[in-house]
Amino acid sequence: MVVACLLIFVLAYLLGSIPVGYLLVRVFRHEDIRSAGSGNIGATNVLRAGGKGLGAATFMLDVLKGCSAVWLGGFLGAMLAPDAAHRNMQALAALAAVLGHIFSAWLRFKGGKGVATGFGVFLAAAPLAALAAITVFILVLLITRYVSLASILGAASFPFFATLLVSGQRPGFFIAVQFAVPLLIIAKHHQNIRRLWAGTESRFGKRKTA
Repeated sequence: MVVACLLIFVLAYLLGSIPVGYLLVRVFRHEDIRSAGSGNIGATNVLRAGGKGLGAATFMLDVLKGCSAVWLGGFLGAMLAPDAAHRNMQALAALAAVLGHIFSAWLRFKGGKGVATGFGVFLAAAPLAALAAITVFILVLLITRYVSLASILGAASFPFFATLLVSGQRPGFFIAVQFAVPLLIIAKHHQNIRRLWAGTESRFGKRKTA
């Protein structure tokens, strides 16, 4: 059980650590995304600095790595720890993947804000709740054009939707991760929160620091 958990955590962390945005901009534009815009490796900064194609690819691949980590966690859990709650193994992988994205082992433990990867892990672990939360994200973005505010409110709404929409057994660790990941994402937006409060946050479509 302990070995299985350690293996799931390490593999999911390493998968989440893959700095997709950094790699895409480095390969296709021969630039370091960390020196452009906000310096973030996530899809929003890649879109602003590298173009729509690279931004979309970054978002999709970050979502995919989150989904893949949860699928891997569930598979390894069923194989190596069959008596453990399946959703707890998925939750462990979800938490590890988001931590990997935020604190990437390949970028000296610096990374993105975890929004796309967080959506990916919950899309695999709690799909209806994840789709409801991204609907909140889209609506807030359309109304305000603040990506940061949309990300914060989308993340904050997820535990509420998970409580309503996740059926079946909901073990304690699984529930804890449903709150821990959104809190991590919101915490990573602390600078954006300050700018939102001060009225200096840039809106989507403007070339300012996000």
